Amino acid sequence: MLQVGKRAPDFDMPSTKDLKTLKENVKLSDYKGKWLVLFFYPLDFTFVCPTELKAFSDKYDEVKKAGAEVLAISTDSVFSHRAWINTPDAQGGLGPVKYVLASDITKDVSRDYGVLIEDKGIALRGLFIIDQDGVLQYQVVHGLNIGRSVDETLRVLEALKTGGLCAADWKPGQKPLSV
Repeated sequence: MLQVGKRAPDFDMPSTKDLKTLKENVKLSDYKGKWLVLFFYPLDFTFVCPTELKAFSDKYDEVKKAGAEVLAISTDSVFSHRAWINTPDAQGGLGPVKYVLASDITKDVSRDYGVLIEDKGIALRGLFIIDQDGVLQYQVVHGLNIGRSVDETLRVLEALKTGGLCAADWKPGQKPLSV
């Protein structure tokens, strides 16, 4: 059962690491020693999804500066991912992003992370922060119509990395609570 404070479910999925050949998988072990912002989205070539993926790409350097990587996952194939990335924004595509997209074509990873809508075969908008030791530290799941805030994700990542007690509305640069 997925739970904060427990090991994150392992995965090994086809990915866009090598956009030309699509022959390089992505695994949880690839991120050992790094924080990982892993998020699921429903489908390529849709409406809310590209706004999220572009927002994470726009803030990717900030995520990297915070010591983390980003991985986006849907149940679409890597071929669909590549087509979406290679299709210009003006034509309904995503365009290039600065991080890897993974294909959970088997739906096993979406199921393991508790975000699969079984009867539709797509994932809810689940976001997970996994620490450098592979332990799940944060999870939030949105319905299909609501995009996530990259700024809030960065705030939570920075708070988690303090290792301390961070009050409501804590902001990076502030000290954790003293007790």
